[in-house]
Amino acid sequence: MRTAVLVVMAVALAVPIGSAQEPAFEVAAIKATAPDDRGGRFLTMQGAHQFVAKGYTLKFMVAAAYNVPPRVIAGGPAWVDSDRYDILASTPGDGRPTLDQQMAMLRTLLSDRFHLAIHRESREMSVYELTVGKRGARLAESTAADAQPILVNRVFPGRIQLPARNATMAQFASMLQRSVFDRPVVDKTGLTGRYDFDLEWTPDETQFDGRLPASLTTSGEKPDLFAAIEAQIGLKLEASRSRVDIIVIDRVDRPTV
Repeated sequence: MRTAVLVVMAVALAVPIGSAQEPAFEVAAIKATAPDDRGGRFLTMQGAHQFVAKGYTLKFMVAAAYNVPPRVIAGGPAWVDSDRYDILASTPGDGRPTLDQQMAMLRTLLSDRFHLAIHRESREMSVYELTVGKRGARLAESTAADAQPILVNRVFPGRIQLPARNATMAQFASMLQRSVFDRPVVDKTGLTGRYDFDLEWTPDETQFDGRLPASLTTSGEKPDLFAAIEAQIGLKLEASRSRVDIIVIDRVDRPTV
């Protein structure tokens, strides 16, 4: 892993993350993941009203809830990075909640059931900057402006496929830092539209938290992600350093059930 934190620049007061304004799950069951479970980690909606998280540590729950890489979460006891939990929850309302609404409900659950309180600090650290390449972006404007954005990586033998639909560049950068990389991704493209594009690449062992089988990272015929982004969609991803907000855990308890 290549992330390195250097200097604390500012400190905010510790505050609980839940609030009366944030939505909450109607009912939520939390249990420890079985020690022999080999099902991996995932977080998804099953149908319109059932939220499922499986095999998640507290650190990864916070990362998902705040849309940041786990590497920008600091503090807390050792178990936040080792104990795994399964969550099964019901969502309110008539329709399927958006991803932002799901994560707001998760933040409320973390506050109510794990008694989580945090503060933010600004630190200088390694990041990736997403910019437009020298020959210009090759992105098609989306024709489905009212549709939910789609940014889901599909794993195939030797390659990852990303069919992105109705996605902003901020959402693309957000997905990369949340799911693929171990460091923040900063959108500096200046592009403000919604786009449809397809991306295919061969992953390496530093991506997806190192959870992909070795066969997927060594036998692919597609370019690596950096080359694919430049060749296939006309953008550029470069390592840099920048000050970013990190999340510091001030208080957390094992969950009430």
